[in-house]
Amino acid sequence: MKWTPYGPDAWLLQFAARLGEKAFHAGQAILADLDRSAPPGLVEYVPGFTTLLLEFTPGSDLARDPRSLSVRFEKALRRKLPAPKRHEIPVCYDGPDLERVARTHRLSEAEVCRRHAAPVYKVYLLGFSPGFPYLGDLDPKLHTPRLAAPRPKVPAGSVAIGGPHTGIYSIESPGGWNLIGRTEVLLFDRPAGLARGGAVNPFLLRPGDTVKFVRVPVPVRTPSQPQRRGAP
Repeated sequence: MKWTPYGPDAWLLQFAARLGEKAFHAGQAILADLDRSAPPGLVEYVPGFTTLLLEFTPGSDLARDPRSLSVRFEKALRRKLPAPKRHEIPVCYDGPDLERVARTHRLSEAEVCRRHAAPVYKVYLLGFSPGFPYLGDLDPKLHTPRLAAPRPKVPAGSVAIGGPHTGIYSIESPGGWNLIGRTEVLLFDRPAGLARGGAVNPFLLRPGDTVKFVRVPVPVRTPSQPQRRGAP
């Protein structure tokens, strides 16, 4: 484990050299350990694929040197993680970027949809908005750079490609991923959690779960039923 100072009271822990099953297990084991019992002075932590950023109370012992946590985290790596769940998510492939993604990779739109729906994806991480899943591993032939200028508003449920990953926008938010489809499945249900005093997990997915996209037909629209697109 490698510790690097990240400002006056924060440290970046690198627990793996590259993304993969070993890195995923290590990251989840460390996060589970912190959830069970936060060390004194820990203010916040932000997970990455192979790193963990930890912020501590200014002037605390761990803010000066957190490397004593390495022993604790090494023990956490030997603990068994909760069993993952499998989710089937229906997708209507009619996103505004589908045609461009197909053209970029010299594929038909039907082939893009087929390749995207073929794998069983692992949820590696939840970020940048509540419940947004970073899913891997996307077919290399579909790897598509993010947009040069992000959209100011992307509807919740938009299914998208960003570089080597695919994901689903859990809430309406800005975003620069390529929108290829949409789902009606609710990934983040904050009101339900609040209604029960926070006892209900508002997130449908959690790291380690698997996702299988199931293609559903694009509905036939009439002039009185404008087609819903991934963005204006």
